Amino acid sequence: MTQATRVPQEERTRLMRARLLEAAVEVLVERGFANTTTTLVSERAGVSRGAQLHHFPTRNDLVFAAVEHVMTTRGAELAAAAEALPTGSSRTRAVLQLFADHFTSPMFTAALELWVGARTDPSLLALVGPLEQQMGRSAHRLAVRLLEVDESVPGQRELVQATLDLIRGLGLASTISADTRRRNRILDHWATVLDAEIRVSAPRNPASGPAKGDS
Repeated sequence: MTQATRVPQEERTRLMRARLLEAAVEVLVERGFANTTTTLVSERAGVSRGAQLHHFPTRNDLVFAAVEHVMTTRGAELAAAAEALPTGSSRTRAVLQLFADHFTSPMFTAALELWVGARTDPSLLALVGPLEQQMGRSAHRLAVRLLEVDESVPGQRELVQATLDLIRGLGLASTISADTRRRNRILDHWATVLDAEIRVSAPRNPASGPAKGDS
């Protein structure tokens, strides 16, 4: 008689936490922060209330861990997608689309719910503030690398940050009205602005060598 394979306790715990985190993000996106409860999340995850409380004693603990988990995962996905970006004249627009997809994803919606909640909840703000700053710095560094910006040139760092602020704002607008055509027109124009400002006004540092696609 074949004996059933037992899943180690550590693996069972990991899988349970993963289900809770994924369920928390789903409920956040569907119901909003104000209507997200630990009971709803545990029911969605198929996890007992006691087990959920063992891993995440409060709602803030649960939703913060969920968004942190998804943002970390999304960061890895962004880095992987960056490797497939085209070279040449279409690169800038492709970089903007990469970030536009990021800021219109369910992850962004879930994070936005946390930011709104943190505005009036000091304990949540203490958790969310450092995470938002960390992810903002990561996005900035990635944008600098992908757009091949020389930040030693005056104004270039601010231009990158303005780009991220613009796309984040478009992502915020999409949570109310999903006007993809309008967003694409804005990004098309902004790509032209960036090409003029970055590639003409800020010559590449010779020490870095030519970028892919340069002759």
